[in-house]
Amino acid sequence: MNLSEKARTHIDACRFCWMCRHICPIGNATGQERNTARARALGLSLVVRGAEKTEDVIDNVYECSLCGACVKECVTGWDPVMFVQEAKTDAVLSGVIPAYIEKMLETKERTGSVYGAPVQGLPVRENGEDVLLFLGQDARHKSPASCKNAAAVLEKAGVKYGCLRTEPESGYAMWFLTGNTAETQEAAKACAAVLNKYKTVVVYDPADLSFIKRQYREWGIAVAAETVGFADFLLRLIAEKKLQVRRSKRAYTVQDSFHTARELENAESMRKLVALCGENREMLCCGKDTFLAGNLLMNEYMPEVMREVARRRLESAKNIGAETVVTESPAEYEQLRALGDGAVRVVRVLSSEEMLLENLK
Repeated sequence: MNLSEKARTHIDACRFCWMCRHICPIGNATGQERNTARARALGLSLVVRGAEKTEDVIDNVYECSLCGACVKECVTGWDPVMFVQEAKTDAVLSGVIPAYIEKMLETKERTGSVYGAPVQGLPVRENGEDVLLFLGQDARHKSPASCKNAAAVLEKAGVKYGCLRTEPESGYAMWFLTGNTAETQEAAKACAAVLNKYKTVVVYDPADLSFIKRQYREWGIAVAAETVGFADFLLRLIAEKKLQVRRSKRAYTVQDSFHTARELENAESMRKLVALCGENREMLCCGKDTFLAGNLLMNEYMPEVMREVARRRLESAKNIGAETVVTESPAEYEQLRALGDGAVRVVRVLSSEEMLLENLK
């Protein structure tokens, strides 16, 4: 396996202290030791040492959600996300990726998205405005209602914005599936070229926002446009009196996206938004310590596990008496809502814009 010296060092750095075992959302959902960070490192170590083949462990590599909870908890500072992504890149270049990943990549080649053709009826405003609403693939393909609601809020605020009929991929989906390949970086460069036609880009999906702000910088891909998350843009519109919010007696519980709270170190914007709309009722494992509630890319090849991940998160909300869970992530929004109104679903699930819309004057 062709891994960097840094990745090899991190794979061998585990002290087996078990501090990360309890915080892996996939491991908690499956109950399998193979889904802990230390077990994944052991598997890759066997490949590096020639005791196993890449194809023997590659499924386990793709069972990682890249949420970074293990990175945050590691007392020795090792980074499983880094070596998992290097392992994916090596698997792609070696031609040993799982069939289900190859199928998704073939769909991307054929249709332009790993999800296939986009749904119809999405908001389109190609009018050359200075502000671009960048929806992202998860929202455009899997959460059309979120796209429409996000556009509705901007229209209520009188924002002159553009929303593209054909939107470039940020590169996040390709990075998740293939790591740091040339194709991923080319997708990122193509996206940056489109974003730089605007003064301000409002990035709806936290996954795209974190990828643009962090990974683009690492690759030296310049984005001259101001990139701002959707929650922060809503707060800006409220501060400018373009949106009038009436504080209700409702209680809202934030399901933090790890992309925002952990990767971008911003757990405050959503709480400021909630405080304007009603009571903020926290649940355990929030902010930078948040647990994942769903991943739509992984839902394509391990849906039962993703359902259990979402079920456990909603169960945590129920246990603290949550009335309404609010998330800014279209992936987590769709995965939580997919649980339906059964025994687990005793709380409402709203997107950030749905919460705002029900509290506008």
